[in-house]
Amino acid sequence: MQNILKNKTISGWLMVSPLAVVLLLFLVLPIVMIVAVSFWRATEFSIIPDFDFENYEFLFGSSVTYRVFINTFKYALITWALTLLIGFTVAYYLAFHIRTQTWQIALFLLCTIPFWTSNIIRMISWIPFLGRNGIANSALMSWGITDEPLEWLLFSDFAVILAFVHLYTLFMVVPIFNTMMRIDKSLIEAARDAGANGVQILWNVIIPLTKPGIMIGTIFVVTLVMGDFITVRFMSGSQSANVGRLISNDIALLQYPSAAATAVVLLLTVLIVIGIMLRFVDIRKEL
Repeated sequence: MQNILKNKTISGWLMVSPLAVVLLLFLVLPIVMIVAVSFWRATEFSIIPDFDFENYEFLFGSSVTYRVFINTFKYALITWALTLLIGFTVAYYLAFHIRTQTWQIALFLLCTIPFWTSNIIRMISWIPFLGRNGIANSALMSWGITDEPLEWLLFSDFAVILAFVHLYTLFMVVPIFNTMMRIDKSLIEAARDAGANGVQILWNVIIPLTKPGIMIGTIFVVTLVMGDFITVRFMSGSQSANVGRLISNDIALLQYPSAAATAVVLLLTVLIVIGIMLRFVDIRKEL
């Protein structure tokens, strides 16, 4: 009996070992290296392997850091709210208003078509649309809504958030739609038979059962927005910044220890945010 249990234990470890090696090499080891480099010192000409808190002292002692983090949270919060509203609406329509599975799949694939192209191409495509002489301003002036081009349409926080919503809405639609498709329709019929109206069914039945999908979508959107720097750079015209831009700028200046320290703080911040969210919903039911 002991030999059988021992063989099962060995076979279990052998089955897990390939995945463990992959996670160790491509996840754990890079993070450990980034943490280690974050304590090194950098001069104008060299990087000195050392154990020093200089990078973290500079990071937390600068008011720019706090402003950039606040800006990052602002982008993440507004983008999350808009993607949740749009994603939930689209998923709800596909799950409960489209009766046939064929049409559900067809319309869902239609939603994914824009995401078959590069993120950068889809982001840059907004620039001629929102520009001073772009389609949006031309249409507004031709309709008599404005007398002159709107400057805030491009190279502003509005443009950044618009691009974020465009890029990451699908990451909210997919998990919510997947969760809604698992809802037993008999529960909705039972609520309707009990006298609940559409709003009551939505609030008391559909939304509670959709929370795992909402949480997964939230994790995707928040982490992607907080780490994105290309979108902020292009859509703000380099007039705004987030934490990703700080890291990108440090790397461009070959200040790798400083970039690593900022990356570690960003990673811890994202992990704390995710940890707080997971306190409210058990996403293991969805996984």
